[in-house]
Amino acid sequence: MKLAWMTDIHLNFLEPADRRRFLQTARDQADAFVISGDIAENPSITGVLTEMADVWQKPIHFVLGNHDFYRGSIGKTRVEVAELAEELESLKYLTAIGVVGLSPQTAIVGHDGWADARLGDFEGSDVILNDYGLIEELHKWKGSLYLDKPALRDALNVLGDEAARHFEVVLQEAVAQYAAVIAVTHVPPFKEAAWYNGRHSDDNYLPHFACKAVGDVMRKVMEANPQSRLLVLCGHTHGSGEVQILENLQVLTGGAEYGNPVVQRIFDIG
Repeated sequence: MKLAWMTDIHLNFLEPADRRRFLQTARDQADAFVISGDIAENPSITGVLTEMADVWQKPIHFVLGNHDFYRGSIGKTRVEVAELAEELESLKYLTAIGVVGLSPQTAIVGHDGWADARLGDFEGSDVILNDYGLIEELHKWKGSLYLDKPALRDALNVLGDEAARHFEVVLQEAVAQYAAVIAVTHVPPFKEAAWYNGRHSDDNYLPHFACKAVGDVMRKVMEANPQSRLLVLCGHTHGSGEVQILENLQVLTGGAEYGNPVVQRIFDIG
């Protein structure tokens, strides 16, 4: 089976005809798809996912990224997308389900994830993401001139911990049954995987572009299960790179450019 990986495709930036053309071109490249978030934005995410399912007519394993919640709520959007995925058989919203077998040897798991402010220098960072003004659960910490950083940090910690708990459950289940596991998440789970322009993000950007809680869980599970291999697919930074965290734990970070969605890689799943 050929599995095509995409990330940060931001299809809301394309005109409808261009979006349709991209989807039709990608359709014939693989038997199934995996997307590590930032598919569109909240007002259009369910419509775009429906269009993808209609055009591809193949399994679509995906998580959501921060942009997918813009102008909306994390909680409400997750519920809406999970309900849509229950209606459309080809949509596999990994945040809302458990382990999915791709072959007798390989499984896929995932969660949206979130940058949890635990790596880098959150207190000293002057980075203010659009998230903090455009996402319901986060914009309440943003005043007109300042961020309530302690409260925002706590909120980001909660989001990161939620993702970590999910991964601890599904990874333990997956490695007990499969020799190879693909883990999909939007935000890089290690500082070494937060790439931009060929370099790692510095302490100013890391709090907003990596999730320590998820990385800690992945490291712990894979150290305890050397018989299995974990491949992590992520995005968010728009910079591409790869890193070997452990002998059996590799992370690929996909690059991206607004208005120019691409297929990152095609994997042969045996």
